[in-house]
Amino acid sequence: MKLNLLLTSDVHGYLVPTNYVNSQMDAPFSLERAATCLKALQKKHTYTLTFDDGDYLEGSPLSFYLAKIKKESAPHELDAAFNQVHYDFGIVGNHEFNYGQSYLLNSIKESHRQFLCANIVDSKGHHPFGKPYIVKQVGPIKVAVMGLTTQGTTKWEKSKNLKGLKFISAVTTAKKYVPLMRKQADVVIVAYHGGFERNKQGVPTEILKGENESYQMLKDVKGIDALLTGHQHRIIADHLFGVPTIQVGHRGELVGVVTLDINANRQITDSQVKLIPTKDYTPDPQVTQAIKPTEKAVDHWLNRPLATINGSLSFKSAPEARINKCNFIEFIQHVQMATMGADISAASLFTNEAHGFENPITLRNIMTNYVYPNTLSLSIINGKILKEAMEQSAKYFTYKNGKFTVSRPFVYPKPLNYCYDMYEGVNYVMNIAKPIGHRITKLTYHGKPVRPNQKLKIVLNTYRAVGGGHYPMFNRSQIVKTSHMVMDQVIAHYLKRHPVINATNNHNFKVIYKK
Repeated sequence: MKLNLLLTSDVHGYLVPTNYVNSQMDAPFSLERAATCLKALQKKHTYTLTFDDGDYLEGSPLSFYLAKIKKESAPHELDAAFNQVHYDFGIVGNHEFNYGQSYLLNSIKESHRQFLCANIVDSKGHHPFGKPYIVKQVGPIKVAVMGLTTQGTTKWEKSKNLKGLKFISAVTTAKKYVPLMRKQADVVIVAYHGGFERNKQGVPTEILKGENESYQMLKDVKGIDALLTGHQHRIIADHLFGVPTIQVGHRGELVGVVTLDINANRQITDSQVKLIPTKDYTPDPQVTQAIKPTEKAVDHWLNRPLATINGSLSFKSAPEARINKCNFIEFIQHVQMATMGADISAASLFTNEAHGFENPITLRNIMTNYVYPNTLSLSIINGKILKEAMEQSAKYFTYKNGKFTVSRPFVYPKPLNYCYDMYEGVNYVMNIAKPIGHRITKLTYHGKPVRPNQKLKIVLNTYRAVGGGHYPMFNRSQIVKTSHMVMDQVIAHYLKRHPVINATNNHNFKVIYKK
C-alpha cells in the first residue's frame, strides 16, 4: 500500500488569494487554492493523512481583524474555513500564541482537526494544546503521529501569552515518545512546527539555539519514518539520514506530499517527497463561502484613510530602497523613536513586496508594509554593541559585476531581508569593499564619532532586541521598556495624532563600494 501524507504549513491567515496590497484576488497562494489541491489528492489516493503544521491563526489583515477589531473569542470564520479542508491533524505554531492562550484554546475546540502537542506542558505537567501523540488505524497499518512546537517561541513571544507554560526541547521530547510510538505502531510520523538548524552537510545555519532542531532530532532519534516541518518558510523536499523530510513555504503556496511505500509485512520499502504549487488550482468554493462575508468587511476596513502626505512615502523597489534610503523608512524610524523616546532606531524593509504608503495613508498601506506583529523595545546599549549590530547588517550586501546584490546567506536557504537593518539617529557609511566586520565607517552621533563605551538608547522591534535574526549582541538584559501595542497599531495611533505627514529624508547613510 501507499500512505500519502499531505501537508500545509504557515498559512498565516491568508485564506484568500491576495497579499492585501490591493483588492486583487489572483495571488498564487491561499488556503482556498491549497484546499482544492488537498481535496483532489484526498480523492485520488486511498490512504491519506492530512496535516496543517501550524501558524494558521496570525499573520494577515484578516486574522488581525478577527482578533482585534471584531474581538472574537475565537477566529470563528477562519476556523470554519479550515474545517472545510478535512484535515486529520493540526500542530501548534509559535504565532498561535500572539492573541493569547484563551483565543488559541477556543480555536482548537471549534476545529475539526485533532491537535497534537507533545512538548508544551502546563505547571501540572499536562498537555493543554493536544495529546502528545496518537495511534491511528489507516487501512491495514497503525500510524503513530506526534506533534511538536518550536521552543524558540519563548524567545520572542510576550511572557503574558505564555504564562504557566513550559516549552521542552523537540529533541528531548522525541527521545521520550518515539520509542513508545514505535512499540505501538507500524509507522511513526513527527509533525514539527520548527525547521532545520544545519544543512545536509551538518554545517550550522542558525545562531538561536533551540529554535530549530530537525537536524539533531533525525541524527539522535532513531525510528522516525517521516518528518514534516515548518516555521522557517523554506521549500524542502528531501531525505536526511534516510528519512523523508518536507517544508512547504508559507501562505498556502505549496502542498507537500510524502509517500511511503509499505509492503505486506507492514514495512516501509521506499519513500518519495514532492511539492505541488497551488497557483494553478482554483479557489475551493466551500472555503470561499465560509470566509467571503468577513473578507468584504476586511476590505472595507483596510481602505479607511488615516492621514495625508506632503510629498511621497512610496517607492518602486525595496532592494533599491535598502541601498539608497527612502522617505518611507525615515518615517518608520521617526515613529519608533517618538513612541519609545530613543536616541537611535533600527528598522527593516521586511519583504520585497513592500512599497511604502500611498496618499492618503490607509490601514491597507500599514498592514501590507509592516507585515509582522512586532512590538517595540527600548534597549540601553553602548557604541561597541551598536557597531557590532551594524556590521552584522553590512553582511547583507555583496558586490558583483558593478552592482550591489544580496549575499548568499541572506538568500539561501530562504530570504532574510528582515535581517538587514537601517539605522536612524546616527550617520554612517557602509563600504562593501571592506572586509566583513570592518564595513561601517564614519559612524557619528550628533556630529561626533561614536565611542565604544558611549551609552545609547536604541529602539528595536522586540524580535531583534532579544537577538533574533542573527544579532547575538542584543539580549533581554538590555531592554528597559517594551510597547504594549504591535507596530501596525503604533503607526495607526501616530497617524491619528499627526493627520498630515511631511515626507523627509536626511540621507543619513550611504552604501558604497570603494577600495
